[in-house]
Amino acid sequence: MTHEEHHAAKTLGIGKAIAVLTSGGDAQGMNAAVRAVVRVGIFTGARVFFVHEGYQGLVDGGDHIKEATWESVSMMLQLGGTVIGSARCKDFREREGRLRAAYNLVKRGITNLCVIGGDGSLTGADTFRSEWSDLLSDLQKAGKITDEEATKSSYLN
Repeated sequence: MTHEEHHAAKTLGIGKAIAVLTSGGDAQGMNAAVRAVVRVGIFTGARVFFVHEGYQGLVDGGDHIKEATWESVSMMLQLGGTVIGSARCKDFREREGRLRAAYNLVKRGITNLCVIGGDGSLTGADTFRSEWSDLLSDLQKAGKITDEEATKSSYLN
C-alpha cells in the first residue's frame, strides 16, 4: 500500500458511525469479528459502537449502545462466546420494536450496522434495512426525530 493509499484508507470513515452487534447463539469467531469491525472502523476514522445484547440492546438503547475504543477490544480474542452479549429478541420481530431500534440509531448518528450472526440474524438485518425509510418517516411524523436527523440518516448500510 502506498503512502497515499494508506492516508486515503485512514480517512474513509471520517464522519461515519458504525454499530456492531452479535445475535442468536454464541459461535466461535464472534469476538474476532467484533474486534475486526472495531479496529478497522477506528483505523478509517469512524466512530464505532458496541450494541450489547444483540437486537434487544438495539431496541432498548440507552447504556446498551456504547462507543468502542481501540483498547476496549484488546483482550477479547482469547475469550469464548461474545463479550458484547447476544440475545434473541421478540421485540425486534415486531415493527414497533424496529421503530425503537431505528430511533436509537438515528439519535446517535449511526447509519452503518454490522450484524454478526446466522441466517435469522441476517434476515432481521435485511428486514430492518428494507423498512428503514418508512421507519424514519414514521419517526419524523411523530416528532421524535428532526428533518435534519432524517436527512442525515436517510440510508442504512
